[in-house]
Amino acid sequence: MTETVLILLKLSIGVLIAGVGAGSSLQDITFIWRRPGMLLRSLTAMYLLVPLVAFGIVLILPIERGVKAAMLALAVSAGAPLLPNRLKKLHSEEYIFSLLITSSLVAIVAVPVWTAFLSDWFDVEVKLSVRTVVTDIAKTILLPIMVGMGLRIVFPHAATRVSNQVMKIAWIVLSISAIALLVTHREHLVGLTWQGVLSFVALMVIALIIGQTLGGPDANDRTALAITSAMRHVGVALVVATEFVGVRTLVLVVTYFVIALIVTGIYQRWRQRQAPELIRQTR
Repeated sequence: MTETVLILLKLSIGVLIAGVGAGSSLQDITFIWRRPGMLLRSLTAMYLLVPLVAFGIVLILPIERGVKAAMLALAVSAGAPLLPNRLKKLHSEEYIFSLLITSSLVAIVAVPVWTAFLSDWFDVEVKLSVRTVVTDIAKTILLPIMVGMGLRIVFPHAATRVSNQVMKIAWIVLSISAIALLVTHREHLVGLTWQGVLSFVALMVIALIIGQTLGGPDANDRTALAITSAMRHVGVALVVATEFVGVRTLVLVVTYFVIALIVTGIYQRWRQRQAPELIRQTR
């Protein structure tokens, strides 16, 4: 059952990423590369500050080893979230897509390095080779993007329209798979302490603050980076979580994403009420 759910999770994520690729162009890939200031701020927020925050939370709060393992997976899994429909409202599609590509490439080196550096401090043992990370990221992220972009080139008019419908189905499959995983292994949630819940919420809230602070002068970009920093990279997180023995880490990582979807949704609505004229501005 768990293996089937995991396959469905990865498959739905791949389809979602392919859908994002189908709505993007080759020029979108280099969007952030042509803006070195934005690139530096984004990578600093996602790959340096948020992992350090996770490190600090683990040191401060008396949380159990299973939550520490999940925090490690989340800390090293920086990247753009799979929220295309929500983020389209920010008019930051180029930024998000370029960030998805960039973060996936950086993850090839950053994930093994951060994992090796933090595993002792997080009181967990996991070894991720560059080859493992490259293979998994290629299958779950880079290949679907290439497929989606290829479809856009071959079918420029139909690709975006069809991908939107397919993505809706993929989101349903992803949601059902996540719920099935949590229900099947609910014993791991029953034993979750308040310190564990607090660590998850603290990580996503502080990550929101970091992203909004470093997002630059554009309100849309600040909101997009905040959501990206808090959501983490679900594809990379699943790759890391599956390296742990048992399913507890995987269950807790999925739990984090469910909570993060709610928290980032509240945050985005707050941002739109706070500065609606900025959030709706075009790039």
